[in-house]
Amino acid sequence: MGSILVRYAELGLKSRSVRRRFESILVDNLMSSLANAGLEGLVTTEYGRIFVEVDDAERASKALARVFGVSSVSSVARCSSDMGEMKFRIAELSRPLLQREQSFAVRARRAGTHPYTSVDLGRELGSAVFLANEEKGVRVDLTDPDVEIYVEVRDRKAYFFSSYIPGPGGLPLGSQGRVVVLLEQERDALAGWLIMKRGCRAIALGDESSPAVKILKAWDPALKIAKEEDLVAVVRKHRALAAVFGFVLEDFVRIKEVDVPVPAFFPLVGMDVKEIEERLERIRA
Repeated sequence: MGSILVRYAELGLKSRSVRRRFESILVDNLMSSLANAGLEGLVTTEYGRIFVEVDDAERASKALARVFGVSSVSSVARCSSDMGEMKFRIAELSRPLLQREQSFAVRARRAGTHPYTSVDLGRELGSAVFLANEEKGVRVDLTDPDVEIYVEVRDRKAYFFSSYIPGPGGLPLGSQGRVVVLLEQERDALAGWLIMKRGCRAIALGDESSPAVKILKAWDPALKIAKEEDLVAVVRKHRALAAVFGFVLEDFVRIKEVDVPVPAFFPLVGMDVKEIEERLERIRA
């Protein structure tokens, strides 16, 4: 069974009670993401980090990296925080990572009380990697290494990883209110995505088979699609707190004509065509 470390960023800035509530929502969303991918896993929280135990770590990492509120995920190996055990583990893990003549760096950090400092940790583990790969002619380069090995020591446990998969960040989906997103063309999906990133549940008003709806559904498999055609009726029926439009500055006339009984948001109004297309390309993947 593989282990995945899930990080969040913005949640950590909230007060303790709000962070606890948002973290609980995030854990539920992570479990739903695994279920939608046909995977089973165990999700636990620990000192501002979330750990997922799952059989298929590669597939799970890709699914979890599409959950709002997640800043990044990494597949990790773990052991105790004993220095001897960590040196053995990192030496073992480094051999398949490093090729001949490559440079490397060990990025170490720790939280808790230990009989060594963070500087000691980096130096000792870096030495273990060098000695394990000395015959390959590897060298240390802390500025621009070919391979980086990260170590997080938290109390009595140590976690090792060599890559990050970035997530969308933001707030957990469902931590804020409901909004209605008018989906007439593909760029409208970006407007909806940006509001979803702020924790809002989106209600899509558009053709279920349209590219815009498919984009948002990939980020929220439980996306609700409104059957009604009237925007105001949809807002009232679902008690939405806002309406979201993908209008740009060139749509100023349409913006002036918007008449809804809730606040109207236009997230794309400050973007040019190139920026919209680049952002759309990233969320289509």
